[in-house]
Amino acid sequence: MLFRAYADGRFELEGRTLRCAIGKAGAIAARDKREGDGKSPLGVWRMREVWYRPDVYTQGPATALPVRATRPQDGWCDAPSDPNYNRPVTLPYPASAERMWRDDAVYDLVVILGHNDDPPVPGMGSAIFMHLARENYPGTEGCVALARADLEAVLAAAKPGDAVEIAG
Repeated sequence: MLFRAYADGRFELEGRTLRCAIGKAGAIAARDKREGDGKSPLGVWRMREVWYRPDVYTQGPATALPVRATRPQDGWCDAPSDPNYNRPVTLPYPASAERMWRDDAVYDLVVILGHNDDPPVPGMGSAIFMHLARENYPGTEGCVALARADLEAVLAAAKPGDAVEIAG
């Protein structure tokens, strides 16, 4: 199945239109995506894995996708010069890395999207996820964000091999 997130804030799920947020600076062709630009990369990105906070989802989310519980020491390297760029790392980490166990609820449920990961090209963007939206759906750093119930519905419908298209 192909799920679609649009730059105008729409997300398509099985004939329904949901609200979403994308990059605070809009969307850009994947070949032009750069680390820290605040833009979502246009294209089709496989749903690789779901990470969840086990203190929020005690049994994990209902999905056929691969699932793992996030740990307090989990991070995601966003340092283009590091050999683990756009890969999970253990915190503390000597290079810049995003904390996956956050004080806000945004990463309580995260889908790792397959952008710039096979293999990662330094500086072409890291940590492109589908995660929980903040109140009023402000733009993200480049991810796709949905309301909790909507992301849970996407995960319930998703199967291995499914993807999210970020479209203009």
